[in-house]
Amino acid sequence: MVRNEKGDRRERELVNRLDEAGFAVMRAPASGAATTRELPDVLAGDGTAFYAVEAKSSAGDPIYLTGEEVEALVYFAQNFGARPKIGVRFDREDWYFFHPSELHVTDGGNYRVKKETALADGETIDDLAAAGERDADGADVEGVLQAVAQGALTVEEATEMLS
Repeated sequence: MVRNEKGDRRERELVNRLDEAGFAVMRAPASGAATTRELPDVLAGDGTAFYAVEAKSSAGDPIYLTGEEVEALVYFAQNFGARPKIGVRFDREDWYFFHPSELHVTDGGNYRVKKETALADGETIDDLAAAGERDADGADVEGVLQAVAQGALTVEEATEMLS
């Protein structure tokens, strides 16, 4: 299988799952190597909650993201008015989502999600939908504060995201 075929198929699967859950959703066809612009893989919203998702899948364990991928996601989400989410899917498992601040940061500045962590602590698509129902103003306060604590966001950026 060509390197990106499985990832593309997984992204399309995620789009379909989010659509079935009631989100307006689109896959960013220019994400990844197709453009120099930093775009998330998927954008989804339900009228109250809006998500910019960087999607990763793996047959093995764990999944790694570069610091640059995560920073680009947070930057885009902030400017777009969406909540940044890392969506991970391990073979024979469902999709699980994390705010970037919830991920383990390696000594090299990359991010890691282990399968056991995803299954135990990850949010599901239903959780994402319920968050929109609970939080009509779209502010992911806890996630933003965690991002400030980890240095992924400045106080000024966090203030802008929450206002």
